[in-house]
Amino acid sequence: MPVQFHNVCLEAFAYTLPDEVVTSEQIETRLAPLYTRLRLPEGRLELMSGIRERRFWPEGMPPSEKSVETAEKAIRVSGIQRRHIGALVHGSVCRDFLEPATACGVHHQLDLPGECLIYDVSNACLGILNGMVQVANMIELGQIRAGIVVGTEDSRSLVENTIERLNSDQSLTRNDIKRVVASLTIGSGSAAVLLCDRELSQTGNRVLGGVFRTNTGGCKLCQSIGMETLMETDSETLMREGIDVAKETFGEFLDAVDWSTAEINRTFCHQVGRAHRKLMLDVLKLDPAIDYSTLEFLGNTGSVALPITAALGIENGYVKKDDHIALLGIGSGINVVMLGVEWQRSLLEREMRPSESRGEKGPVRKIR
Repeated sequence: MPVQFHNVCLEAFAYTLPDEVVTSEQIETRLAPLYTRLRLPEGRLELMSGIRERRFWPEGMPPSEKSVETAEKAIRVSGIQRRHIGALVHGSVCRDFLEPATACGVHHQLDLPGECLIYDVSNACLGILNGMVQVANMIELGQIRAGIVVGTEDSRSLVENTIERLNSDQSLTRNDIKRVVASLTIGSGSAAVLLCDRELSQTGNRVLGGVFRTNTGGCKLCQSIGMETLMETDSETLMREGIDVAKETFGEFLDAVDWSTAEINRTFCHQVGRAHRKLMLDVLKLDPAIDYSTLEFLGNTGSVALPITAALGIENGYVKKDDHIALLGIGSGINVVMLGVEWQRSLLEREMRPSESRGEKGPVRKIR
């Protein structure tokens, strides 16, 4: 389904990353009992996924704590006054409680207006993008002037519970572990996106519109198990069928934003793994040189993966004035959301050193 916007600007991306770095080598060291029993070669986790490392938040930290920090960054960078913020959407899989909405605590700590519409959106890896579409719709309709979409994903318990299960369950075979290996690629992070109307905007970064499509026949390809922090994924089928849906969606996306494939200057995609990235770009006939990747050092950070990647790419000078940016999200379920942005400027530029304003692909700053 296509959507088009005429009055919506993407004013700021913001992100926060954990300090603790966990390498794939460290995870394999902890999996020594499994590797020994099944005679698995060391290095297979990074070899299969392309993920060298991921990050963990401190144990027991509520997601709202970092969501507040990241949303504050977005507000500060944008210069938007809090009285203009009419919606707050918390879009990550991870949340503080089943109820109330995590957005409630984030709203309270941010001291946003009482008239602000607040709620959580949960849609696997697409919660942030779904929230962006909803906030953009409200801005386009004139219901609000500005809105924030924020989320924080915490991978520690999923990875650690998966390691414990793989080591303790002596019945698991090589074939069995294929359904849980994706859980070892998950990383932590926090991201926020601030949208506003054109009159408030200092950037002129227009969100032109986009398209979304679903194939819920794939709803069982990636599932959490009960209320435990465990997950099983048919990675190969999910990758293949997810990219099939993306291929169906891509032509509609180009029509919605009135671009050709050749007119896309930069892409930021959901970060899953090396094989997924290569196949998706091949199928959509997109040049890998225009795509920015963070999966190697952040892993799959769920709903915040795409906005963090965009934030880092923009911060490190990978986007320039008049670039056409495609935000391409694929999530389990299966769901696809694609949005097009016509870029003008980043408000971060005034805070960056001249040597960092343009650089080679990849992180210019050390983010350890």
